[in-house]
Amino acid sequence: MNAARTPEWVVREDAAPAIVVALYLRQVLGIRSPEELPHLRGLEATPPVRDDDAQAELERQWRAYWAMTVEPLAHPSPVPLDLVDGFDTLVALPTEGFERLEREMLPHAAEAVAFARDIHARYNARSSGSGAVAYRAYAGALAQHERRIGRRAHSFELNVQVLPLTQRGVWWIGSLTIAVTDGLRSDVVAFDTAIAPIIAEIA
Repeated sequence: MNAARTPEWVVREDAAPAIVVALYLRQVLGIRSPEELPHLRGLEATPPVRDDDAQAELERQWRAYWAMTVEPLAHPSPVPLDLVDGFDTLVALPTEGFERLEREMLPHAAEAVAFARDIHARYNARSSGSGAVAYRAYAGALAQHERRIGRRAHSFELNVQVLPLTQRGVWWIGSLTIAVTDGLRSDVVAFDTAIAPIIAEIA
């Protein structure tokens, strides 16, 4: 907070390749959670069939990897992390307890990285030169919230992942992180409506 002790807010927007890779793996490996989050568009997958114990173990490992990927500071690993071969710098797993996930993700490395890089490049192409517009989307929602509640908003941080999901909407994927469909993010009026309750919840 600054010297005048006025509330501050920070919104970081991206289509982070590491998060796209995690969602790519979720889809091709047949991970069910988080159940409310839609799949990625443009990705056809036929996950392998596993017995219940193997599926449960894989889901447990993926959920931990997902949490560490979305909000690494909030979900530190108790053991050192190591980069996974073939994923460039986009996947790091704890050196213990993630053997099944690492084994099953390895065959998908090249395709996952290429998919994620493409999504990130498209996001950058859409958002280049629109920094002020992107800022105004959040500033406008915050100003409306402050008028409605009759006070300055509390300080907050929000991470926004703009993703090509099959359903239009906004979902919490971490304590400070939301996912928003790319189509919704590019619809100014609809996004204003969708982000308002998010701002109200954290500010």
